[in-house]
Amino acid sequence: MAWPSSRGRVEAAARSTLPELRRRPVGELPGVGPRIERALRELGISSVADLITHYPSRHEDLSNVRRISELRVGERATVLARVTGTRPVGRPVRGRPPGFSAQLYDGTGYIPAVVWGRHWLQGQLVPGTRVVVSGEVQRRYGIQLAARSIELVDGEDGQGGPHAGRFVPVYPSNRHIQPRRLRTLIHRALAGVGRILDPLPADLLARRDLPALHDAIHEVHFPHDRRSLAAALRRLVFQELFVIQAALAARKAHAARHERGRSHAGDGSLLNPYLQGLPFGFTGAQQRVLGEILADMRSERPMRRLLQGDVGSGKTAVAVAALLTAVEAGGQGALMAPTEVLAEQHYLSISGALRKLPVRVVLLTGSQGAARRREALEALRSGEAHIAVGTHALIQKGVGFRDLSLVVVDEQHRFGVGQRTTIREKGRTPDTLIMTATPIPRTLSLTLYGDLEVSVIDELPPGRKPVETRLVPLGRRHEAYGEVRRELERGRQAYVICPLVEESEALEEVRAAEELYEELRRDIFPERRVGLLHGRMRAQEKREVMSAFRAGRVEVLVATVVVEVGVDVPNASVIVIEGAERFGLSQLHQLRGRVCRGTHPPRCFLVADPATEEAGRRLEALVEHQDGFRLSEVDLAIRGEGTLFGSRQSGMPDLKVAKLLRDVEVLVEARREAFDLVARDPALRSPLHRPLRREIQEVLGRDVEWLFRE
Repeated sequence: MAWPSSRGRVEAAARSTLPELRRRPVGELPGVGPRIERALRELGISSVADLITHYPSRHEDLSNVRRISELRVGERATVLARVTGTRPVGRPVRGRPPGFSAQLYDGTGYIPAVVWGRHWLQGQLVPGTRVVVSGEVQRRYGIQLAARSIELVDGEDGQGGPHAGRFVPVYPSNRHIQPRRLRTLIHRALAGVGRILDPLPADLLARRDLPALHDAIHEVHFPHDRRSLAAALRRLVFQELFVIQAALAARKAHAARHERGRSHAGDGSLLNPYLQGLPFGFTGAQQRVLGEILADMRSERPMRRLLQGDVGSGKTAVAVAALLTAVEAGGQGALMAPTEVLAEQHYLSISGALRKLPVRVVLLTGSQGAARRREALEALRSGEAHIAVGTHALIQKGVGFRDLSLVVVDEQHRFGVGQRTTIREKGRTPDTLIMTATPIPRTLSLTLYGDLEVSVIDELPPGRKPVETRLVPLGRRHEAYGEVRRELERGRQAYVICPLVEESEALEEVRAAEELYEELRRDIFPERRVGLLHGRMRAQEKREVMSAFRAGRVEVLVATVVVEVGVDVPNASVIVIEGAERFGLSQLHQLRGRVCRGTHPPRCFLVADPATEEAGRRLEALVEHQDGFRLSEVDLAIRGEGTLFGSRQSGMPDLKVAKLLRDVEVLVEARREAFDLVARDPALRSPLHRPLRREIQEVLGRDVEWLFRE
């Protein structure tokens, strides 16, 4: 590849593809030495492709250049002029240099441009320098231009250069590389890559009226006008979503071609007694979802289904019904949970619900004693055990099943793609049911789980009360504990959640939990039985504390987020979350759900002093909304989609330009086109589709390599 010379002469390569450009280090570019290369790497830019897809956050419209003689007070204007001199303005404040004023002349008149915070520019603006200045025309001690943007115009610029006389891109940058340098490098790279080949078929582009990728990338950086910029953005959004959807469609098509499951034709000998013995009837939503799951299981195609349901909606009861159906058909089932606390909770509740049925349930966790673990493993291999409940210990070497035919993964976002695949490999293409109590907006579920069928339990059991949620300033936290005391006097129990600590600071988390425990035990509830639960305790200690809390021997449980999901103590009616501003919205909703399991009116107190607007919006949303799906949309709107929910775990790439809440229509279009294309060419073998296949493999990496093997 030949790059432009320092004088701007271009000897461009004939053509390039993005996969090729991803393998070309950015250090090949003229002007990128070791220091600039390090600065670019901090921005996530290591290849030429990274550089040209480092898209602007906004554009400055410097295309409409005005004459100085035509300027009017109050308007936003851009002028192209020469500097005749500079002088300081104002005084240094707290060690910061003063601003300066640059006198400008364009042949029609003079105007001072006042610049603040960029004192280093003053040394560059020597008399005779040509500049493009954009800002507001103000009247202060005469007419002046408050410069928002000021760019030097040198021999490289002119009307077609990257810095002036056009829509000028403004990029995310850092303190080690100036925006102007970044703009120059991107302009130089675009000039040197040649024609960027398109991975999308030409008929698709024509049908959707989308510009070619080469044109879209150039226009999104240096657009001719707002219309071309909008068209370029739409094209890039479409491609980003289309590549993901095509991968999902290929994954689904591969399963249909290569995976044969088994028909779970249960006779109801276990399922019917289980349903009849429940202390409550299934809601209409549970019945509908169970029907969808059983229909999948009766089919000879492997089930791949995502089960969504809000906190307390009854997902586990539905999962147990599916596990019993697998056992009826002669197979075994496994339920994998992310923590030992949750795995043991599932084991106890499932064992209790099935105690009158001829079904053996075993527990497998990393902290088990050798004898108990050996007994569980032998029972699974021989088929004597019908259902295994455990943590990631289920996927370790040496764990085998006689006939694993159904895998249930709880709180799926806690597991990586590889872990979910490994548990499935313990059987012969078992059915898979993935559960989450973290509701996912439809757009996000289509993006992350578009190859799965989706079932939603959108109805809570009758009598389930909303959680009264209050935001309590840190200085009035005693009021929250006063309310807790009143609940305890009524014979109920309480959770107190320790403030969240960075994962890397595990010992700090223990210290914070122990300090809060001591404060409550000595100073706030000295007459009550207070317990402590955190992730660094030994498994036996955790079991003893949870057993005491379930039995009522512990009245107040001080805990970290190990109780975030699944822990079920119906007598607990109140929860206090200390440092609530440190938690994510979905975490807060999960924690709040711990107190909606009983018949008492549940209450939640968020003790917080939010320091940012975003944290305040999260807490206000939790106070206002009970519905987890509504909260998930609010959360997505607040956080944005730069890093998708669990994208690192789900095998999906981060989004650079698409915004799922904004681009719903584009997502639906991209999904329809992708699934139609893969239906016609499942392995993308056609020469017309090979560029798309390479792009999918490049973007999604090893997670999709196997999709295109015959």
